Amino acid sequence: MENLLPLIIGLGLSAACGFRVFVPLLAMSLAAQTGHLELAESFHWVATPMAATALGIATFFEVAGYYVPWVDNMLDAAATPAAVIAGTFITASVIPEMTPLLKWSIAAILGGGSAGVIQGATVITRAASAFTTGGLGNPVVSAGETGGSILISLLAVLLPVVALGLLLFVFFWAGRKILRRHRKTGQNNPGTP
Repeated sequence: MENLLPLIIGLGLSAACGFRVFVPLLAMSLAAQTGHLELAESFHWVATPMAATALGIATFFEVAGYYVPWVDNMLDAAATPAAVIAGTFITASVIPEMTPLLKWSIAAILGGGSAGVIQGATVITRAASAFTTGGLGNPVVSAGETGGSILISLLAVLLPVVALGLLLFVFFWAGRKILRRHRKTGQNNPGTP
């Protein structure tokens, strides 16, 4: 039971990686520095000013890049695997000490999986926006994604149970969006299962 709260925090921060990779990493670093988040022993380096500075710079460039039409689509290609890796890393960093196999298995399935689901939905949303608006609507989508990442990151650290409720809603929304996209693709290609 004592591992449940850190797991919820890790899940929330990991899911936020699906919107923006570096925002939740920066939030984790700052929260750990201010004592609002306890990191596993081998991850204490994340709570250093140098790590926070590097993550802050990376966050700035990531967020700014998503406001440039067509660059945002290229960033999605790199962000998808990066979000899964960051989600796995974040969850592993907040889980208290346990056997490495169990810790990294939980981190990969829950952390990486939640980041991947959210990232998949953002890729679909951005592609639809690019198609329907010629990329001109993508800055609005980017603002929503950045805001979502910030909101979920803050809630995950400060109000983890509220963050879990919000995440369940977002996962439901993302799952429906991905399923709809899959069905639509299947209708266009009747020979596919």
